[in-house]
This record gives sequence, structure tokens and C-alpha cells, in this order.
Amino acid sequence: MSWAQTVLTRRTRSGAAIRKSLREWSFVILIALGAAFGIRATLVQTYFIPSESMVPTLEVGDRLMVYKLAFKLGAVDRGDLVVFNRPPALADTAMKDFVKRVIGLPGERVSAENGILFLNGEPLDEPYLTPGLLTEDFPEVSIPEEHIFVMGDNRPNSRDSRSFGPVHGDLLVGEVFIRIWPFGDFGRP
Repeated sequence: MSWAQTVLTRRTRSGAAIRKSLREWSFVILIALGAAFGIRATLVQTYFIPSESMVPTLEVGDRLMVYKLAFKLGAVDRGDLVVFNRPPALADTAMKDFVKRVIGLPGERVSAENGILFLNGEPLDEPYLTPGLLTEDFPEVSIPEEHIFVMGDNRPNSRDSRSFGPVHGDLLVGEVFIRIWPFGDFGRP
């Protein structure tokens, strides 16, 4: 075999090896992307806090991980931090998702009088609120079946069930289970 044939054979083998390697890497990348999209679609998703409605619990710029199967595998509990899709009454807003705290469950009654939040006629203990923060008075609301009543922890700066009504369970995306940013506040909010 001549020198030119040897070089050509090596280049052909080298090109075949490169093509094989590219095919293998493409396959690995496609599998990884498919797994990432599958996990995001079914298990967990990250969300960004764009407003002050949940201060002091969540700050503007916080990034959260939301467990999307929480309410398919379990029940919604009072005090849960939930992400839900835009309610129909907010069709005029550009925001797609909201994060709020569950205050009332189906069949319960919620109201505020003299700055105090009442659940079924009894004052509700709210240790997550800034001390001294009062809730603007609103008349009693009965929560229909398959709905929840949500409110922000920063009551004066929160657009919540007081303005758009109880949220239907079909709009729930999942439960906030961990803050991932900023690193200094990493953990369960």
C-alpha cells in the first residue's frame, strides 16, 4: 500500500470514527433533553418570584422548586404555599402563574374584620405574617367544593382570592417545597 493510500485509509477511518462519535453524542443529548422535559412536565419545575405579594416569606427574585404531583397524590392543606395558573377573573393580566398561601378549604368560610382574618367565625393564627400587619376587612366568603381560598403574606400588596375569588383545584400546578435561590436562604420557605 502506498503512502497516499495509507493516509487516505487513516482519514476515512478517522472520519468514520468522528461520525460515529457524533451520532452517539447526539443520541445521549436527545435522551438527556427528553428526560429533562419529562421531569419538568410531570415532577418538578422552577418558578421565579416577580412581586412583593409573599413578603416576608418569599422575596422578589427568589427561585422556587414546585412539586407538581403534590395535589395529585395528596390533599391541599391550610398553610401550603401553592402555585396556580391564572384564574379566569384575571384574564387581563400578563402573569401566567401565581404563588399564594392556602387560607381556606372547600366548605369553609373566610372573612376579615377589624384587621383580623377569621376562618369559620374563629380568628386564624397566622405566624407567617409580619407582626402588626392587619388584613383589610372583607365580607364572609363561602368556599365552594373543589376550590381553595388563597392570600399573599403581604396583604396590602397582594392580588389574591379577595379580588379574584376562590381558586378551582384544576388550576393548581403544585406545592412549593424548596427555595433554591438565593443560596443563603436555601431550604423550605
